[in-house]
Amino acid sequence: MSQRHTPYASSKEPLDNRSSIGNQVYDTELVQRVVYHPIQDRVVEHLRRAGRRRVLDVGCGTGILATRIRDELEPDVVYGCDLSAGMLAQAEARSSGVHWLNSRAECLPLRAGAVDTVVSSAAFHFFDQRAALAEFHRVLSPGGFIVIAVPSPFTPAGSQILASGMRPLGTARFPTQGEMRRQVEASGFTVVTRDRAGGLRRVVDPTVVTVAVRSD
Repeated sequence: MSQRHTPYASSKEPLDNRSSIGNQVYDTELVQRVVYHPIQDRVVEHLRRAGRRRVLDVGCGTGILATRIRDELEPDVVYGCDLSAGMLAQAEARSSGVHWLNSRAECLPLRAGAVDTVVSSAAFHFFDQRAALAEFHRVLSPGGFIVIAVPSPFTPAGSQILASGMRPLGTARFPTQGEMRRQVEASGFTVVTRDRAGGLRRVVDPTVVTVAVRSD
């Protein structure tokens, strides 16, 4: 049965513009097929190869990826976490087999070591990234994995261009590929692999999937 947990931190949450703007197009079939599904396919494949059993999807939105993980990989437990109550309402309608958490990425309502994998797809750029990585480290069991998919340009100029385009949805920060690796490693992880889209998609899609293991 689906469960909803509300945040236990901060009584004043900032407006999550995704619930009013992004929801209008986020779940449309075309947007999902062209923008999100290819990235989610890569995340799911990494999880499939690793054989993970307790998975947390942070920034889960309307629950499409978390539901895919639940249905396709059949782990012991799947959590989906998002700050937007509106998106979580849609997620709850999508699946009763996922535990839905209404919370910030920087203050996760899970005990230390609760999961063996944390994933985040197309959301990490909205987080306080250092604080979120610290929380990912805390809720992971020893040897646990993170799988983070985020647009990561080669240069700071590319990051600034992407961030300016996201302003209607809120403040976003897109780490360069070098910055992403450095902050992951500084947060107590060892990078296992990083991959980008193949073929022609590589030209237009700067998303890098970083897989790293908790190293302490």
